[in-house]
Amino acid sequence: IAPWLLIARLTLPRTPHRKQSMAIQIQRKSGTQLAQGVHIRNHQFSTDVSAAEGGADDGPSPHDLYDAALGACKALTVMWFAKKKGIAVDDIHTEVTSDNSQERAGVYKLTTKLVISGTINDAEFAQLVAAAEKCPVHKLMTSVTTEITTTVERAG
Repeated sequence: IAPWLLIARLTLPRTPHRKQSMAIQIQRKSGTQLAQGVHIRNHQFSTDVSAAEGGADDGPSPHDLYDAALGACKALTVMWFAKKKGIAVDDIHTEVTSDNSQERAGVYKLTTKLVISGTINDAEFAQLVAAAEKCPVHKLMTSVTTEITTTVERAG
């Protein structure tokens, strides 16, 4: 195996929604400078950095995926809650914007905006707003200590 061939393993924390840890497999895409192929369960996609950063923009950057995880989690949480409670949500459009101007000082700001369509009264809407604030990724990003262990080995 070539020395550049490293496989990263990410073990996700146990949560009520995820009973077991799982491995996410990531490997450099053949024929690319930096792009990585990501394999999660039965799903595959690419991640890369922009041409300005030395990549080919072959997929969203890891930073983009981090931001998208928050927006997707909020939308999925609201849809799941609406389905569970019988609230007539037809669609959700979610937008995530980031401000990384203070990231080096330890502050990374994300703003999410969810636009919900459907036949929803004020009390139901308030419940959906509360559900959006309780998405598991929001909790991971803001109130859970994430411990990361990195092992780097020579391919042999």
